[in-house]
Amino acid sequence: QVLLVESGGGLVQPGGSLTLDCVASGSILFSIYTMGWYRQAPGQQRELVASITSGGRTDYVDSVRGRFTISRDNAKNTVYLQMNSLKPEDTAVYYCNAKYSFFTRTNDYWGQGTQVTVSS
Repeated sequence: QVLLVESGGGLVQPGGSLTLDCVASGSILFSIYTMGWYRQAPGQQRELVASITSGGRTDYVDSVRGRFTISRDNAKNTVYLQMNSLKPEDTAVYYCNAKYSFFTRTNDYWGQGTQVTVSS
């Protein structure tokens, strides 16, 4: 069994910063997984915000590029999302995802989500 636990969400004013982290535990070789942060706002589809591969390559959705930074610490089985210059439109539940595909099988795990609210 694999467990992903996010933390670090909360209420922040526009222009502020938050750092989310996600710790993986259980039967997972964390270092080989591509880790991602998704978000889902009320009435919206879940979208991929940022991802980082096992090799450290990162990718971002255009709306957060330059403001958010994803990183990982394989020794701690942890992935981070540093969020700067937050905007009200960043308000959403943020989910951590771990994904690894080999041949025809994909291991795909999700955390329970953490709420981020950007409001004055």
